[in-house]
Amino acid sequence: MLRPTEAKAEEARKKARELFQRDRAKDAEAIKEREKAFTAQSAKTAKLKALRLARDEADAATAAAAPPKPAKKVAVKKTAKAS
Repeated sequence: MLRPTEAKAEEARKKARELFQRDRAKDAEAIKEREKAFTAQSAKTAKLKALRLARDEADAATAAAAPPKPAKKVAVKKTAKAS
């Protein structure tokens, strides 16, 4: 049989081990949640990038098919010369 101090020490070790395991489980769960959020954000970013590229391609095709716009004339201000 264990002495009272050894029993207390064993109980403390057991309690510490349980706390450590509980903390490790919480950490593992937090890591899983972060990875899940990162995956969702990456998918969202990829989708938005694909939509932007498709829009840019459609804009370029529209611009290539449209007739060129006539050049605008630039108004030039005449300045009075002081002699």
